[in-house]
Amino acid sequence: MFSIDKWQEIFITIGKNKMRSALTAFSVAWGIFMLIILLGAGQGLQNGVMANFESDATNGMWIYSGITSKEHNGLQSNRYIQFNNSDYDETKRINSENIEHSNATVWVWSDNLITYGNESVNYNIAGVYSGAQEIEKNDIVKGRFINKIDCNENKKSVVISEKVRKELFKDKNAIGEWISIGGIPFKVVGIYISDRDRDNDVVFVPFPTAQRSFGLINRVEDLSFTIKGLTTEETEDFEQTLRKQFASRHNFDPTDESAIYIHNNLVSLRQINAMFAGISAFIWLIGIGTIIAGIVGVSNIMLIVVKERTKEIGIRKAIGATPWSIISDILMEAIFITTVAGYFGLVLGVAALEIFSTLVPPTDFFRSPQANLQIAISATILLIICGTIAGFVPARRAAAIKPIVALRDE
Repeated sequence: MFSIDKWQEIFITIGKNKMRSALTAFSVAWGIFMLIILLGAGQGLQNGVMANFESDATNGMWIYSGITSKEHNGLQSNRYIQFNNSDYDETKRINSENIEHSNATVWVWSDNLITYGNESVNYNIAGVYSGAQEIEKNDIVKGRFINKIDCNENKKSVVISEKVRKELFKDKNAIGEWISIGGIPFKVVGIYISDRDRDNDVVFVPFPTAQRSFGLINRVEDLSFTIKGLTTEETEDFEQTLRKQFASRHNFDPTDESAIYIHNNLVSLRQINAMFAGISAFIWLIGIGTIIAGIVGVSNIMLIVVKERTKEIGIRKAIGATPWSIISDILMEAIFITTVAGYFGLVLGVAALEIFSTLVPPTDFFRSPQANLQIAISATILLIICGTIAGFVPARRAAAIKPIVALRDE
């Protein structure tokens, strides 16, 4: 039951020892503040990393050429594996039941001067198939992406980023305009944006057109697919199947992992989730340790309070105060200090995260640090429980004091 007298007694006790109470409250507030900051920072790191995964298909797989590290069939090591058109065609044909969307990429490393009127820029140029849109997940803001007709008819179509559009066209409309790439005219059919800054530095043209226009016949830099109908574990077996197929075509040891590199997004996602689970556990461990340090301070202060009020407690028990009334007084004071201090620590932690999120722009590896409602509620409940525990030990000690002993205390 609510008692005004009890609360007046608590405030009087706190008021008599303002500095001690303030320092105790600060230790608790600092603990919850640090927990919120650490959890928010961990969430910001996870948001940044996961944003990179969301920019690509979750079930995507990329295959890159490498250099052999083992001798095989009389061939020396240190051979560069060069992909070609048959790698793309055969991989699609043999594994059609497990491949949903597919793409091959050829990069134009020279003749990449892009001009429009008096404006000119230099950006990476990639020849791709229509499947690249489903795999890379670039957002088309105007027009369209490279399609099958562009590839089948070797059309000179180009998709540019919003960044490139601003530099070349300023405030003008770019769709339908012709730009020059390495002296060859291309028609702008689409404009895209990407969450990753580096992806906005790429200009896309049809794969066959890139090969023919820039002297890259039968050259492929990398292949990519989205996988269907396979679990994460099954995609690992599929990786080995692909490795054997490429080893057969390019005559290298299937166990030579340096010959080709396969990036499996599903496996990487599993590894990232496991890593962040460990980071989260570590953050909670550090945060809770900080809170416990503050709670121990509360417990020690309450022991001092009990010692100072020994004679008062003895008098109260002598005139009929029950053990529970003594315990409840000490518990209420401990809970009050931890709850109020914890609330301020919580508010300051959330405010600090909001200010940081507003002032610091997001990056590819860190963005939107925040402590969600569930974390805030969990931290508050944890704090109240710890405050109760911190006050219970000195409260029991106070309740166990015998009146005759307390009255003799100096």
